[in-house]
Amino acid sequence: MFTPRYAQITERLSSEDSDVWAVHEKALEMQRNGVDVILLSVGDPDFRTPEPIIDNAVSHLRVGRTHYSASLGEIKLRRAVADLETQSSPHPCTADEVAIFPGATSAIYAVLSCLLNPGDEIVAPEPMYVGYKPIFKGLDLQLRTMPLDVGHNFSLNIEALKSTLTDRTRVLFINTPGNPTGAIIPAADIRELAAYCLEKNIWLVCDEVYSMFCYEGKHMSARASAECLDNIVMIDGLSKSHAMSGWRVGWVVAPSTLIKRLGEYAGATLFGSPQFIQDASAFALENDQQYVREMRDEYRERRDYVLDKLSKVKNIHCSRPHAGMFIMCDVSGTGLNGKQFAEKLLEEQGVSVIPGDAFGPSAENFVRMGLAQNRSVLKRACKRIKHFCASL
Repeated sequence: MFTPRYAQITERLSSEDSDVWAVHEKALEMQRNGVDVILLSVGDPDFRTPEPIIDNAVSHLRVGRTHYSASLGEIKLRRAVADLETQSSPHPCTADEVAIFPGATSAIYAVLSCLLNPGDEIVAPEPMYVGYKPIFKGLDLQLRTMPLDVGHNFSLNIEALKSTLTDRTRVLFINTPGNPTGAIIPAADIRELAAYCLEKNIWLVCDEVYSMFCYEGKHMSARASAECLDNIVMIDGLSKSHAMSGWRVGWVVAPSTLIKRLGEYAGATLFGSPQFIQDASAFALENDQQYVREMRDEYRERRDYVLDKLSKVKNIHCSRPHAGMFIMCDVSGTGLNGKQFAEKLLEEQGVSVIPGDAFGPSAENFVRMGLAQNRSVLKRACKRIKHFCASL
C-alpha cells in the first residue's frame, strides 16, 4: 500500500494559526447565506483598475504579447521601475538592479530564499502583516520580533530594534509604510538602521507596497534613505497604489549581484510574468500621476471620515495612520480584547474586522479596520460599531 510522505514545509505551513482569517471567513459565509455584512477585513482595493491600463493590456494582447518572458522581467518595466527609483532617490538606479515578480509576496519569498538558509535568524518589528509569518515558516527561518510602541501610534524605537539584533541575525525585515499600522519610519531612522546593519553584516529588506499612499509627508524609501546600498533590498508593487491586486505585479530593487541570483531563482520557479501585464504595468508607472493621486486622496478622506465618526464612540480609541488603507482601533476600553470584539461585532452587527493578535501579541487589544469601501458603506459600518459599543 502506498503511504504518502510530504515535505516538512507543508507541515510548517499548516501549523500557522488557523484562526487568523476566521472572522473574515465567517463573514463571507454569512454573506453567502444572505446576511447583510460589511467587510472591513481585507485590503483589496474597491477601485477598478484605471481604464487606460486595461486598454493598454488589451492592446498588447491583441498584438501577440503572450509569450514567455525573461526571468528577471521585461526590460521596459525594469527600466520604468529604475526610473521611478532614480527620480525619488539620490542614488541612480539601472535596470540591472531590478527584478520583476508576480506580486510582492512572491518577491519577498524569492528574496528571503536567496538570502537565507533554513534555521537562519530574521528580525522583524510587530505588529506585522499576517502574510509574513507563513513565508518565514515555509523557509524554516528563526524569527525574532520586537514590538512597536502601541502607545505612540506604533512608532519604531531604533535603539530597541538594534538591541534585538544578534550575532546570528542575517536579515532585518521592515515594512514602511506599515500594514496594519499605517506608520511611516522616518528617513533618518532608516538611514541609521541601514548603517548599523551594514556594520553588522546584516541585510536590510524593506517592504514598501504602500509607498504611494502617504497622507502626511513624502515617503522616503530605504534606498533613498541609506547612504550605502550594498545591503539594501527594497520590495514594492502595484496592487494597492494602482488598484491592480489581481494583476500580480511586484518588484525587487537590490544590488545587481542579488538581482542575478533572483533571476536564476525565478527562472527555476516562476519562469517569468505575462508579457502583456508587464507592458501595461510599465505604462501604468509612466502615466499614473492623476489616478494614483485621486485614489490616495479618496483613501485620505475615508480615513478622516472614519476617525471623526469613531472618535465619538465610547470606549474605543483609533490610531491615526499616516499611510495605507487601514485603521487600528484599541478596543480594550470595552472590556473585550481584539478577538472577542471582532467576533461579537460580526455576530451582533454584521461588521467584519480583523483581530489585532493576528498581527502580533502587542496588538492583542486592537482590531484592524479596512478602508476599501466607499464612504456610504463606511458610514453604515461606523453607525453599527457605535451601536455595538453602546450595547456593551
